[in-house]
Amino acid sequence: MTTAAADTPADLDVPSVTARHFGLAVVALAMGGFAIGTTEFVTMGLLPQIASGVGVSIPTGGHVISAYAVGVVVGAPLLAFLGARLPRRALLVALMAAFAVGNGVSALATSYEQLMLARFAAGLPHGAYFGVASLVAASMAPPSRKGRAVSQVMLGLSVANVIGVPAATLLGQALGWRAAFWAAAGLAVVTLALVAWFVPSCPGDADASGRRELSAFKVPQVWLTLLAGAVGFGGMFAVYSYIAPVVTDVSGLGERSVPVYLLFFGLGMVAGTWLAGIMADWSIFRSLIIGGVGMAATMLLFWLTAPYGWAALPVVFLITVLGSVLVVNLQLRLMDVAGDAQTLGAAMNHASLNIANALGAWLGGLVIAAGYGLRAPALVGLALSLAGVVILLVSARLHVRGQAVTGD
Repeated sequence: MTTAAADTPADLDVPSVTARHFGLAVVALAMGGFAIGTTEFVTMGLLPQIASGVGVSIPTGGHVISAYAVGVVVGAPLLAFLGARLPRRALLVALMAAFAVGNGVSALATSYEQLMLARFAAGLPHGAYFGVASLVAASMAPPSRKGRAVSQVMLGLSVANVIGVPAATLLGQALGWRAAFWAAAGLAVVTLALVAWFVPSCPGDADASGRRELSAFKVPQVWLTLLAGAVGFGGMFAVYSYIAPVVTDVSGLGERSVPVYLLFFGLGMVAGTWLAGIMADWSIFRSLIIGGVGMAATMLLFWLTAPYGWAALPVVFLITVLGSVLVVNLQLRLMDVAGDAQTLGAAMNHASLNIANALGAWLGGLVIAAGYGLRAPALVGLALSLAGVVILLVSARLHVRGQAVTGD
């Protein structure tokens, strides 16, 4: 294990376990990502209906998205810290049970304040689940395929945006937004059963301690990686959070066009997650730079094409292709630079990404509320993407300087 950025996933040091059915075990883990992705992103597609249902404006309703993201940020380090020594399969089952409850409570919320609290609670297990699932997937794979195993787990999140989010959006439009959260709760129960049945027993880290897990926060590269994700990935959420009103009010398309846009967001995530595994085998850090610069360019393209109806559709596809390249490679990098604090390091990626979620949704809402129009969040996304690239370049500079000092 190194204290600097890994350049290939083969550098990851994760103890091995054997799965009787590796493919089914990975599918079970990815199913959790499918459930999480469905509930996280369907809120964007149903934002006008949710805002109307609890009696608030669309910009205020965007804070419901931020509440979920804040739950992820709080829950990822807290649950990883508390659960590092627990058997990993049992921890995954417990996290999915809590996720099911959070979504059920969201469906029952009768006011804006109740919904905010429920979405916060639903977000708590998110980061810890992905972190632990990534460690379990890496432990089941041979050394040369650990990066791809992690990307396969992340595919669940991507496929959710192809199937789960459009379907849940249509369900919410037909039966009311509460139905979408009930569906997410049902998916969580299915995941719980699949993980219990197919994922092999994985012991926790018996040597884990609070001090050791917290040692990850003493590593500058950990902070820089988290900051790059929190800022750079915020660009995608600045656009994604307000995609429904952009499609209907700026592009001039009907409400039924929103699921189509969400479908293309999801297809981009699937393509990007698949591409990310290949790019990670080549170079994790270069993949991060390409993803960040590419996202900045596509944000500008979206701002230009949004008024022209379907012309913006391929652009949203490219936004999420590049965003997924960032997500997977940030996960792999954090798993390495966290040193011995594996559970916390793996979980913190999704805390970082959900800071991006909260930041993007908040800044996007600010520029809309200030009167700059529904296209303005794309320019916010452009600035955030470029800022993320700058942070990565600072990280690279410090890494090179550290190598020169140590003589590595």
